Amino acid sequence: MTNPAIEAHGLRKSYGDKVVLDGVDLTVPAGSVFALLGPNGAGKTTVVKILSTLITAGPGSGAIRIGGHDPAADPRAVRAAIGVTGQFSAVDGLITGTENMLLMADLHHLPRRAGRQAAAELLRRLDLAEAAGKPASTYSGGMKRRLDIAMTLMGNPRIIFLDEPTTGLDPRARHTMWQIIRELVADGITVFLTTQYLEEADQLADRIAVLHDGGIVAEGTAAELKRLVPGGHVRLRFTDPAAYRAAAAALGAAGRDDEALSLQIPGDGSQHALRAVLDGLDAAGVRAEELTVHTPDLDDVFFALTGSDHRPGAGIPEEARR
Repeated sequence: MTNPAIEAHGLRKSYGDKVVLDGVDLTVPAGSVFALLGPNGAGKTTVVKILSTLITAGPGSGAIRIGGHDPAADPRAVRAAIGVTGQFSAVDGLITGTENMLLMADLHHLPRRAGRQAAAELLRRLDLAEAAGKPASTYSGGMKRRLDIAMTLMGNPRIIFLDEPTTGLDPRARHTMWQIIRELVADGITVFLTTQYLEEADQLADRIAVLHDGGIVAEGTAAELKRLVPGGHVRLRFTDPAAYRAAAAALGAAGRDDEALSLQIPGDGSQHALRAVLDGLDAAGVRAEELTVHTPDLDDVFFALTGSDHRPGAGIPEEARR
């Protein structure tokens, strides 16, 4: 087994009397996408800044290893292994795309020829070659974000932190960014992503953690998190009233709609739950005209974890909370 790309145990950070992070634990496997979700002000950006050495957590504030290195003991080794794209663009609009890239090449101390070759290749890869000679101020929001990513990749990092990379982008530009992230991971790069778009985490992340009240209140795959929230069900619709009544009797406490001839059976969307419904129909000797499976989405999970009841994990069964 390879070592995790990112490890944080007992991560803490306070600003005066305000506790922002209170014992955060994170483990991110190499070559994966890890998404950190949380309400505005939950501390997502603080986590990124600490893990990427932009700020220090302070003494006694937890143990961190990034790419196998301790940021406190060897911050240069960590910085050599990572790239960071923050919430706000690092692009200089007064110079061209190529010139922005060459500035990054200089920061990474690349030889001039190697820097130009890397800049041209990255601009081509992120579909910016035609605009490379134009001032970055003329770029669209999506183009500037792609240039941000290209600049981040200039040092050939194996771990990339993306702090809300698609905020403010239109749907087409957002989907383009998603494809870029997928390609990076296919190349073996680890991506640590914060986002306010739950669909984004659902589409991209191998694992998702929800940050609230200073701690991680749930973590898992998107499918695992969705199963934490009650409300999933299988809906059966019938056209034959006799079949409807037989199914209702066989399936017990199913929610009934006698007018629509439909039944709603609670379930978590798993194969086991669906099999139980099908076995019940077989036992009754009837067939439904229509079967649909409804499972909670990440919006449901997010609101259950961070909604009006502000206790960590409110709305989530006790055994599912971290």
